[in-house]
Amino acid sequence: MIGRVPPRAAPGQFRAKGEAMKFSIATVSLGGSLAEKLAAIAAAGFDGVEIFEADVLAHEGSPAEIGRMVRDQGLEIIAFQPFRDFEGMPEPQRSRGFERARRKFDLMAELGAERILVCSNVSPLALGGIDRAAADLRELGDIADAYGIEVGFEALAWGRHVWDYRDAWEIVRRADHARVGLILDSWHALARKLPVDPIRAIPADRLTFVQLADAPRMEMDLLQWSRHFRNFPGQGDMPVDSFMAAVKATGYDGWLSHEIFNDRFRMASPRRIAEDGERSLIWLGDRLEPGRLPPRVRPEAVEWVEFAVSEDEAAPLGHLFAALGFARVGQHRSKAVERWAQGAINLVINTEPEGLAHSHQIVHGPSVVATGIRVGNAAAALERAEGLRMAGFHQPVGPGELEIPAIRGLGGSLVYFTDRDSPLGRVWEIEFDPVASVPTGPLARIDHLAQSMSLDEMLSWRLWYLSLFDFETTPQVDVIDPAGIVESMALQDADRAVRICLNASASERTLSSRFLDEFFGAGVQHIAFATDDIFAAATYCREAGLPLLPIPDNYYDDLEARLALEPDLVDQLRAHGILYDEDEGGRFFQLYTGTFQDRFFFEIVQRDGYTGFGAANAPIRLAAQARLARGSAMPRT
Repeated sequence: MIGRVPPRAAPGQFRAKGEAMKFSIATVSLGGSLAEKLAAIAAAGFDGVEIFEADVLAHEGSPAEIGRMVRDQGLEIIAFQPFRDFEGMPEPQRSRGFERARRKFDLMAELGAERILVCSNVSPLALGGIDRAAADLRELGDIADAYGIEVGFEALAWGRHVWDYRDAWEIVRRADHARVGLILDSWHALARKLPVDPIRAIPADRLTFVQLADAPRMEMDLLQWSRHFRNFPGQGDMPVDSFMAAVKATGYDGWLSHEIFNDRFRMASPRRIAEDGERSLIWLGDRLEPGRLPPRVRPEAVEWVEFAVSEDEAAPLGHLFAALGFARVGQHRSKAVERWAQGAINLVINTEPEGLAHSHQIVHGPSVVATGIRVGNAAAALERAEGLRMAGFHQPVGPGELEIPAIRGLGGSLVYFTDRDSPLGRVWEIEFDPVASVPTGPLARIDHLAQSMSLDEMLSWRLWYLSLFDFETTPQVDVIDPAGIVESMALQDADRAVRICLNASASERTLSSRFLDEFFGAGVQHIAFATDDIFAAATYCREAGLPLLPIPDNYYDDLEARLALEPDLVDQLRAHGILYDEDEGGRFFQLYTGTFQDRFFFEIVQRDGYTGFGAANAPIRLAAQARLARGSAMPRT
């Protein structure tokens, strides 16, 4: 992998910390002060940093002090950047360009930086011409040689005359100077849809360093796309793997660096963004060189969902479970932990007065504190997670208890791994005493979990899940909430055994954002249970006295006309407050409960060949829930 897992690799391969190919990130990629950025970069495990000129200019201390700050963090300055609008200029701008360069070289000498990034000219005054540009870079190389500085030339995708890395390489080749090399940036090549195979013919020793960035596929101005929407490899849609495979084929074993311009990244925690950058490189290396980490985890099922509640909250939550058809079937032998079950669903109520669940409940209120995922090999899953720099979780294990592999997940919650081929597969038998009660409801399994987060966290959790699990993504959709837009994306394995929906909104008033306010952070907002008979499920819940979300008659009038449904079916849907959708694969039915203590709610679904998540119905559901939030329509569960 590109990352931190042995064994050591041969030259030209992706390697562990301290080996030849090292990892860097540009300070422009992060928000915060320069000191905060450097601390986050070092803590994430990077070896080096590109110092962005604006960070130097905004810092109160001298360049020499910045250099000491970098070295004190155990980092190396791999480049000072950027140096703009240099090559191919007419006089007097040409002479001023060389004078600017000398001043930058003086500053770099104070910093302790030995490379400078020169990006292709975008000035309307630029004259163009490969030989003219080569002559300018050759002369710049002579000046750089006196300072011991290496000049790297990069083609900007919006360069006035040079926007193709192949032209940039030809300029560097003709400059023919030991101090002048080529910088390759995945974004500038892939945004232009340039072929990457020619990279393979570039001599590795002429590459100054390589920058990596991804981005969502968008049709917009190149400069705006680059300045606002770049992200880490694995978070976007560009073929970064193909680009990096071509670089690797040259035998290059120098610096790999992230240069990410993204408004959300700069608004987020620099520590989290730096960790994402390191994780993206580890995962990229894992894709290009399989075998240095255990393979991506194939989930088999959601084994359990665990709720952290107080003693006072446990009884009403248990009543809610019972109204959904669950029965209390187990009691932990030594802890205040109950198991509720129905079909293949296990729900856990944890009221322990100490430990993580108790701390989680104090901070977040009644909430989902953990999810158990059944996988093929729990130990291998944990090894992969740790190789991806995901935080493991350990707590004291009592007599007769299992040490279940766990990592910290969304919003401080936990993800546990179980499997069938170890004692972990007998957790209910080993740790719980059976309770003589029988589930009577019609629910069969967990269909999906829906997690809400702030907008700046969404890409982080996409990367977290995709790097760990063998998930695929569905296209992101914009869901209309009465108070704004909610961005929604689903992650799922090929067999649809585990589905997770990520939801985020820039508006502070959407249901997703209100959950974050009530919950004090990201977490599971709702759980969808699958049934084979939605009408039986609705009848069961109503007879048990469970409040269900009321849906307006107007919705059903439109549904009958729009989809040409049989009137009898529409009447049944209307009577039970069931939402309906269909696609080329089949039909989909949805039913919602009220919220529990303004924290989470449940959904019941029936899929008849349908593969989506009812996005067409989301505005109707959200409007109904908004009415509830205003104090009308339905009591809380």
